[in-house]
Amino acid sequence: MASKSLRHTFRRLWALDKFSYSVRVFIALTGSMALCWYQNEMALLIPLFLGIIACALAETDDSWQGRLNALAVTLVCFSVAALAVELLFPYPWLFVCSLALASFCLTMLGALGERYGAIAYGTLILSVYTMIGVDQRGGEVLDFWHEPMLLVAGAAWYGLLSVLWQMLFSNQPVQQALARLFRELGQYLKLKSTLFEPIRTLNVEARRLELAQQNGKVVAALNSTKEIILHRVGSGRPGSKVSRYLKLYFIAQDIHERASSSHYPYNSLADAFFHSDVLFRCQRLLRQQGVACQALSESIQLRQPFVYDPSFAEAMEDLHASLEHLRIQSNPAWRGLLRSLRALAANLGTLDRLISDASNPDAVADATDSSLLDRSPRNLKDVWTRLRLQMTPTSLLFRHALRLPLALTIGYAMVHLIHPSQGYWIILTTVFVCQPSYGATRRKLGQRIIGTAIGLTVGWVLFDLVTSPILQSMCAVLAGVVFFVNRTTRYTLSTAAITVMVLFCFNQVGDGYGLFLPRLFDTLLGSLIAGLAVFLFLPD
Repeated sequence: MASKSLRHTFRRLWALDKFSYSVRVFIALTGSMALCWYQNEMALLIPLFLGIIACALAETDDSWQGRLNALAVTLVCFSVAALAVELLFPYPWLFVCSLALASFCLTMLGALGERYGAIAYGTLILSVYTMIGVDQRGGEVLDFWHEPMLLVAGAAWYGLLSVLWQMLFSNQPVQQALARLFRELGQYLKLKSTLFEPIRTLNVEARRLELAQQNGKVVAALNSTKEIILHRVGSGRPGSKVSRYLKLYFIAQDIHERASSSHYPYNSLADAFFHSDVLFRCQRLLRQQGVACQALSESIQLRQPFVYDPSFAEAMEDLHASLEHLRIQSNPAWRGLLRSLRALAANLGTLDRLISDASNPDAVADATDSSLLDRSPRNLKDVWTRLRLQMTPTSLLFRHALRLPLALTIGYAMVHLIHPSQGYWIILTTVFVCQPSYGATRRKLGQRIIGTAIGLTVGWVLFDLVTSPILQSMCAVLAGVVFFVNRTTRYTLSTAAITVMVLFCFNQVGDGYGLFLPRLFDTLLGSLIAGLAVFLFLPD
């Protein structure tokens, strides 16, 4: 009994979106830490960790072949960027011009797609990590290949681990994406069902606004799932498992199209049929279908069979009986509204059939859909076309590509004007905080400052409580895992975690206490530069 419960718990953990990601990061960081301890070379720890972080930030979903190709491109970009920083560092004017040009070009690569944007972003982060490493040596460039080699080695270690993981568990991201899609779709149907409450004073507009916000989440989940499946299909014919997932995707797409394209005179229906049970039946059935979608989500996530409740057929029959009862009353005022109700009943019947098909997608006929065509650039002409379309002040990406070099140039100037300790963290903070839109930048700015303050406070406490170097190493690894698990959802927590990780890593090779004030000052200054750049230069 205990083993069964343990197995169920592990299955639920395995189904979590971030679990496999956190395991990969944990293995990579622990492996690097163990190697440095074994070789008694703790000075190698920081560049190895930073290489792992940069590679993980540059990672996007793909098949193992696609991920291997992306890793090769990533390592080449990382090597070029790190070597360029090492060689140009002694020449400030040439360095800052190269930094501005590189940051513009790397940002514009985001126009080619998520994969290229992620690699470009990771490359920019790694170049700043290289600056920090050179600054730690007092600006001396002796063995210019040494620091880049360690950074790229850390990146290669995580990248190869990621490719191997993808070879072993290639379909796990598809399952997680489909589960997320049906979960959001179920919530959408449940929200839509609230529009059919027979209340004369129903605030339809407020509920439509909430529904529109949820619809945005469904569309984002549809697009994300499509891309993940597309990476498995490629230009060939999908295998049996991927074909099954593809059919589930099309079912979700059809459900969304049916549910989002139909609109009814909700207030008029509530007024006319206030004393009838027909709207209650419509609401109940649509809500049941939303619950069924969320049950399907859990079945996909836990890799268990989905059984569609046969009692829904009875609910459909009851709805038709209620409609027939209204029809035989022959009320002329209801004629148009009854047509709307019959259309609604037909729509609910179609949704019922689609969700029922999800219990056995293998029986569904193969479908083709132009929305799954690969829209990534195929040649240099496509690349140039995409870049040219973004080369306009109305483009959010183009404005960001102009702002970021300006912000980094100002940050670099501040490093040389006031000579702060650990000054290149100013540039690193600016890269993280400066976002394409003012709203996103303002949100990141506040979260970055608060997270850094929390991380420094926690680090100060842990330095007194955890004095053993081995335990401090474990804290650094755990903090790194927490950073990656939360970086897209809880940025304040992830910032606090990465701050703790940096403090413990530096404490392994020097005085971690000496970083507290510089880290806080550099974060404040870098955040201020990013905020002013977005607010004053080409504002939204």
